[in-house]
Amino acid sequence: MNLKSVCVFCGSQPGRRDEYVAAARETARLLAANDVELIYGGGHVGLMGALADEALRCGGRVTGVIPEHLMHPEVAHQGLSELLIVDSMHARKHTMAARSEAFIVLPGGFGTLEEMFEMVTWLQLRLQAKPVGLVNVAGYFDSLLAFLEHAAAEGLIRAEHRNLLMVADAPGQLLILLDACTTRL
Repeated sequence: MNLKSVCVFCGSQPGRRDEYVAAARETARLLAANDVELIYGGGHVGLMGALADEALRCGGRVTGVIPEHLMHPEVAHQGLSELLIVDSMHARKHTMAARSEAFIVLPGGFGTLEEMFEMVTWLQLRLQAKPVGLVNVAGYFDSLLAFLEHAAAEGLIRAEHRNLLMVADAPGQLLILLDACTTRL
């Protein structure tokens, strides 16, 4: 594997399906097994906590990036390889992007979607060249993907930009796609 670090965006809630937590843990195991550093939002709760805990349990390096104002609401993870406390959400995204070679998106809410769309937009505008992909766990992103197809059909997303967001049904599949894309960069 050529990747050395991957940023994972995911929810601060576990969600209602066991598959979401299972996918977070599988992602963590794959990253640790391939000696890929996990960069994530620094929380100890929800899918973020499951992801970080599993990566650490498997001997992986885990770096969390959390804004000062979320130290208590998100219950910052205190057992990480490295915890970076930044001033703002903007600084959080910038730091995570600077330290990562690719982005994985797991189920999450507004924050996860905002982070994903910002990285795809940066890719579209050539502000960064790092691949972005989501794991469509149990069809979680089906409606979003249908909307993106609709936006493309309506001429609001250019055809050449539609595939900037890679999609896979399992973390292992996506990691292979991201690694192959990173190799070409």
